[in-house]
Amino acid sequence: MRTRPTLTWEPSGGLLPASTDLTAVVEAVRAGGVVVLSGAGLSTESGIPDYRGEHGSLRRHTPMTYQEFVGAEQARQRYWARSQLGWRAMTRARPNAGHRAVTTLAEAGLVTGVITQNVDGLQQSAGARDVIDLHGTLSRVVCLACGRGSARSELDQRLREANPGFEAAAERYRAARVNPDGDVELPDEAVREFRVVACSACGNGVLKPDVVFFGENVPPERVAACRHLVEEAAVLLVLGSSLTVMSGLRFVRQASQSGTPVLIVNQGPTRGDRWATQRVELPLGQALPALVARVCSAGR
Repeated sequence: MRTRPTLTWEPSGGLLPASTDLTAVVEAVRAGGVVVLSGAGLSTESGIPDYRGEHGSLRRHTPMTYQEFVGAEQARQRYWARSQLGWRAMTRARPNAGHRAVTTLAEAGLVTGVITQNVDGLQQSAGARDVIDLHGTLSRVVCLACGRGSARSELDQRLREANPGFEAAAERYRAARVNPDGDVELPDEAVREFRVVACSACGNGVLKPDVVFFGENVPPERVAACRHLVEEAAVLLVLGSSLTVMSGLRFVRQASQSGTPVLIVNQGPTRGDRWATQRVELPLGQALPALVARVCSAGR
């Protein structure tokens, strides 16, 4: 029997108190060798909500699991109909001050790599180069039968041609907030007639966004690449992640076990707080530009 993936957790007592003082983070970043592990909290100021914050999407919906997606045609119809509107919002999102700050630190040679749990591509849009998309990217689609990868924009065009009246009919739902996994909430009547298209290469393969769904494993070669980054890091800096799922938490545990300092900047407690050497509770849009200013001014 398959169990539901871990979506929530309850913080325990006895954790290191959180601070609003960035001094420890400034000193660590100034020394260099920083690997960033970022989560949905880094993209909230770009208009993409996180999963578990005060206004997180888990308060409104439960994300689709891999087992649901591959197991039922109706589930895939629902996903792609909702994603067709959500994709519009994702493509309109722009990097915010937090993304740009991380890129600035990377260009200064202080951040040696970024592991992002986000699937929105905003860190790359901000100019960062050494980024590992731990959970994949919404900008790509993969066929589960033949393995062919293709651009999401290509599928977008095919879905629009297969459903010429869908977006006009769903216009009233455009105000719905996009979820971190790239879809929006739609009632059943809005998706009932939506047509899903098959892979254009093999003719009948199921198309899936090139992202790691809840209940799906991160590709082992990607995990190995992340582990290598963390192994070489002087410090692991966690930005905007509750670390609820093991896919990201494992790197915090790895760093702690090897004696690498773990610094967490997040609004609210995280599942990795017990391994943190410093916890800072500030909005990233405020904290990261301030961090850059202090690090860069010290270098003059």
